[in-house]
Amino acid sequence: MTSTTVFSVVTFGYLFIWVVYLSHLAFRYETLGRVASVGAWLFLAMQTGGIAVRWTESYQLGIGHAPLSNLYESMVFFSWSIVLLHLLFEMRYRTPIMGSVVMPFGFGTMAYATLAPNITDQIQPLVPALQSDWLLAHVVTCFLGYAAFAVSCGVSILYMVRVNRSNPGGSSQMPSLSILDDLIYKSIAVGFPLLTAGIITGAAWAHNAWGAYWSWDPKETWSLITWFIYAAFLHARFTRGWQGKKAALLSIFGFIAVLFTYLGVNLILSGLHSYV
Repeated sequence: MTSTTVFSVVTFGYLFIWVVYLSHLAFRYETLGRVASVGAWLFLAMQTGGIAVRWTESYQLGIGHAPLSNLYESMVFFSWSIVLLHLLFEMRYRTPIMGSVVMPFGFGTMAYATLAPNITDQIQPLVPALQSDWLLAHVVTCFLGYAAFAVSCGVSILYMVRVNRSNPGGSSQMPSLSILDDLIYKSIAVGFPLLTAGIITGAAWAHNAWGAYWSWDPKETWSLITWFIYAAFLHARFTRGWQGKKAALLSIFGFIAVLFTYLGVNLILSGLHSYV
């Protein structure tokens, strides 16, 4: 079985898991939550295997690089990161309901990677600028950071829905507003240092590839804008005690900036990162 076949199966698997999470949200059956969580772990393991297979396929073709070099591969890894961090947060907070708002990001990313006509799933040799030991460190830290922000965005959406409901203290099925607020903060607290590390490793890589640490390329500029948004979130949290709706809205806005940094810049603007 090829890696692309595995990823196609995972895509439909994540769709199924999302439906189960939604059913758990609608009917509040704990069994559905457990089924969704176990299923998500199983499809995540399958996706992990698919990434390993693709890495092996690269070496079999005589190319030999980590499967993180183009838009297709980066989206597969982005989806993997989202699902992994979601499951870790879900396990820590015991809140399977968050899967109903976070799994769409994992599924949607895989669906776009596998179905979009403008994305090739072919394994290709690295362009000269990508032939660097910084590739793995930069991409992994950036996308794990992006994934943490995706979790925060999903929980923020759940918070905005939840804030208009009665019983703010929560129930055995629905987490309280305070738990959701803490999840928003904790996921950003995880993502921010990862994004910072991604920007630093990217600057080191740029110096190695192009002779300058920073060139105000559109991708670099929007990465910095995104960094400032989440820095503002954490600053407001620590100095002004920002919580609740304001924090949730800023988290959603921040993830919109993440998506533009990742996809919008590539598809709309041209620059040194246009090949990614």
